[in-house]
Amino acid sequence: MKTPAIGIIGGSGLYEIEGFSDMQEIAIATPFGDPSDVIVGGTLHGRQVYFLPRHGRGHRIAPHEINHRANIWALRSLGVRWIICVTAVGSLQEKYRPRDIVLPDQYFDRTSRREFHTFFGSGIIAHVGFGDPVSGGMRKILADSCAAAGRTCHDGGTYVNMDGPAFSTRAESNANRQLGFDVIGMTNLPEAKLAREAEIALATLAMITDYDCWKHDEEPVSADSVIAHLHANVAAAKEILSLAIPKIPANPDWPEHTCLDSALITPREHWPAETLKKLGVILERIVQ
Repeated sequence: MKTPAIGIIGGSGLYEIEGFSDMQEIAIATPFGDPSDVIVGGTLHGRQVYFLPRHGRGHRIAPHEINHRANIWALRSLGVRWIICVTAVGSLQEKYRPRDIVLPDQYFDRTSRREFHTFFGSGIIAHVGFGDPVSGGMRKILADSCAAAGRTCHDGGTYVNMDGPAFSTRAESNANRQLGFDVIGMTNLPEAKLAREAEIALATLAMITDYDCWKHDEEPVSADSVIAHLHANVAAAKEILSLAIPKIPANPDWPEHTCLDSALITPREHWPAETLKKLGVILERIVQ
């Protein structure tokens, strides 16, 4: 059993944090294909931490092209039991301003190709509880760290996940607002679903870059405007991560870490050997 570690999913420069040492690049092949990029591992505040750029270095992978299963499988294979996701989002509410931070506690799924957002199938079936899709313990750590850093943070909110890569139409943006959603993005829900199946506690720093396109007194969202705010948010994210990592417990004993106990449906005697081999990292605790 590997030493429990912490995973960070976000931009390619996030690992440039003061005190991050013993860095090494790790290339991992998974049964689900290649992750977005090599993983950068090292030590921060005495903890083993692994950074994975979801879009690859140089931002080469579009949202709909991300191999989320490979990303989460690779991190789990390294012993990751906690994940902090850092992600850019659009604001759907006036009170959430660009460069604010939202810590989502709910998601709404507008994605397609959901068969790529689960590890299970092919003879081993599981239905994980997802009513509370974010780790409450991890979210509190992030909220406390945002406060310590003096950053404007909104604790709780609903993240609606669209496919992309195009931004929303005004009709779509206004419909999402009318449904009461708070922020919109293209990547984080699959990460949360797969992390839950992999018994990893996950929470998200949703860094606001724009007002989507619903706000008529603002320019509609564009890649240029997003990138400008994104660069400013990187410094905030690094500070918050540095404060949060020492607060994460060393022992993976939260509810998320045993959620498969009540999720697996298929009796073990019916598990196909090939599928079990593919899911070995995910089912490691169950089968040992």
